[in-house]
Amino acid sequence: MNSINSRTDQQGRVVSTNQPNLAIVYLLASIGLISLVDTVSKFYTRELHAIMLVWGYFIAMATFVAGFFFLQGRFDLLSCNRPGLQIARPGFLSGSIACLFVSLTYLPIAEATAIGFTAPLFIIALSVPVLGERVGWHRWLAVLVGLAGVLVIVRPGGSVWHWSAAIALLGAVSFACFQIVTRMLADQDRHQTTLLYTAIGGVGWTSLLVPFFWTTPSSTHIIMFAAIGAMGAGAHFFLLQAFARAEASLLAPFNYSKLIWVTVLGYLAFGDLPGFDTIVGSTIIAAAGLYVLYRENLRAKSTVAEFPSRNVS
Repeated sequence: MNSINSRTDQQGRVVSTNQPNLAIVYLLASIGLISLVDTVSKFYTRELHAIMLVWGYFIAMATFVAGFFFLQGRFDLLSCNRPGLQIARPGFLSGSIACLFVSLTYLPIAEATAIGFTAPLFIIALSVPVLGERVGWHRWLAVLVGLAGVLVIVRPGGSVWHWSAAIALLGAVSFACFQIVTRMLADQDRHQTTLLYTAIGGVGWTSLLVPFFWTTPSSTHIIMFAAIGAMGAGAHFFLLQAFARAEASLLAPFNYSKLIWVTVLGYLAFGDLPGFDTIVGSTIIAAAGLYVLYRENLRAKSTVAEFPSRNVS
């Protein structure tokens, strides 16, 4: 059986990857929900600190995710092979979301999101010391070009420079670490286990900080927490559905649709439209990321050509 058309999950079940159109719909729905979470969170940064928002997000998400699994008696999902990585992973995700929410307090949502799209470039840089991967000059050049796109957006030293842009960049680094750990866990634990630890671990990590930024939430805030938690859980569900139906290389370019989502939502919610510098910088960052994807696909094809038997299960 050709591995392009199907794969086998960790329970030995064959999962179809031959539904690309449906997979794209699921991915776009996931990105749309995450964009809504960002938009709602930006609105409430006027009332609550970003750390409070991240904590509330994970509290609600953990309630939905853990409740869903535990009501089915799936306590076996608490068993994992790499507990250290399962604990570290939500820490990096919490840091990434916290940095994003802090930057959203001061920056337009499209600008903060564009800076966040440098994460794939930082993954390249981190994959050398952490994963021991070899990175050619093409991908290093893409990293430099992507960072140049960030400079176009934030214009350090200019009249519009704000320190929160550096926080957004730090969030991209944290998200890159999250993705690196995700790679390390890919063949170690079930996806459901990783999702459960992400939700519960996020509560644990943010609970360490939230006492320093505590504001007693109102009933409106509690409803908001529930809403963004439900949207976050739904986004993760749709994401898993997408990757069960198509290869990652097909779906990766559609991640940049978030720039469209947040531009539309930013205008509807706050009347913000990205400036010329943000559009140019976003285009540069997206082009660098897509070039990295192109090089990855070339490398994968050359590996298959050299070892064709590895593409057949």
